[in-house]
Amino acid sequence: MERWIYLDNAATTPLDPRVLEEMMPWLTERFGNASSHHHAYGWEAEEAVETARARVAALLGAPARSLVFTSGATESNNLALKGAFGAYRSKGNHLIVSRIEHKAVLDVCAALEDQGAEVTRLPVDRFGRVDPESVREAIRDTTILVSIMHANNEIGTIQDLAAIGRICKERGVVLHTDAAQSVGKIQFDADALGVDLVSISGHKIYGPKGVGALWIRRRAPRVALLPQIDGGGHEHGFRSGTLNVPGIVGFGRAAEICARERETEAERIRALRDRLQAGIESGLEEVDRNGAPDARLPGNLNLSFGYVEGESLLMGLNGIAVSTGSACTSASLEPSHVLQAIGRRAERAQSSIRFSLGRFNTEGEIDETVRRVVSTVRRLRELSPLYEMMQEEAGSGGGDPANR
Repeated sequence: MERWIYLDNAATTPLDPRVLEEMMPWLTERFGNASSHHHAYGWEAEEAVETARARVAALLGAPARSLVFTSGATESNNLALKGAFGAYRSKGNHLIVSRIEHKAVLDVCAALEDQGAEVTRLPVDRFGRVDPESVREAIRDTTILVSIMHANNEIGTIQDLAAIGRICKERGVVLHTDAAQSVGKIQFDADALGVDLVSISGHKIYGPKGVGALWIRRRAPRVALLPQIDGGGHEHGFRSGTLNVPGIVGFGRAAEICARERETEAERIRALRDRLQAGIESGLEEVDRNGAPDARLPGNLNLSFGYVEGESLLMGLNGIAVSTGSACTSASLEPSHVLQAIGRRAERAQSSIRFSLGRFNTEGEIDETVRRVVSTVRRLRELSPLYEMMQEEAGSGGGDPANR
């Protein structure tokens, strides 16, 4: 395949060569099972797992002993929500989430409703922000868990988790966050944010696919979870199953690199993102940015292009890997639930493209992307009767017909 420009890092990131290098021995000669405690093969595998556990936990500013390895953020979210619902069922059955959560949270909530859960789905403002006071108002005596993502996967908006965390602590409610998009890209401190459960994934930080983690607070408060996978009591009893040692080693190395390079990398990626946005907006009219202007991930740029259908734009941008939203729902023809939640009209929501930049993008790729986006949008608009009407109306002072 001819090399594409890859701008879909929110879906997955390429494996960093430094991560692959550290993984390779564990795929070949170091093949021991980390639970084999009677010989050197198992001992060295266990030591590698614990080294990785410390590296990943350090990225969260949290104790390593509280980290449980999983297959990814989706499993971590399932363990957090279903596990808490099972463990605290005697206290209550009420969960609070936002309307812009990842489907790995929203679909779990829907499944729990079939088991008797009551779920409050909080609205967000036009930038995708949850008002912390809305969390306070939604908490009941029967509330057992609040789940608010740290940063949104589609529009990049970063939530005020610290304020939400303080409210949850005041009311004695467990706070979970899906931090798959933010950890490794921006500063994260579990204690400062007041979170009790944190879901993360290796393939979002230039590590391998098929490995993730759930951090579980062990004190003040000690969070209880009902295991969702039984069969041997691995990972402190929270998640049974033979550990993916090569994946865990790679996850640990990826976390170590992020911890060391995060600040300088974020600055460089933010500059590339701003260059992309400025280039597109200088060449096109009727372009709207989705998400918060400042409190958003450094590599996220979600734009709505008036008078252009998103799928047509994607097809026209052959050779550039971008998306119209979450990779987990890309097969759906429905407008993004995130863009609908922030108030985008259906036609604007369906004309939106998510550009997500990463570690290996270059200025040359950004400039080429600007050139192709501008030329493709202009060509598609030439075929749009509505765009022609808008230009005629604007010339006569009649305004934008799409807003009527």
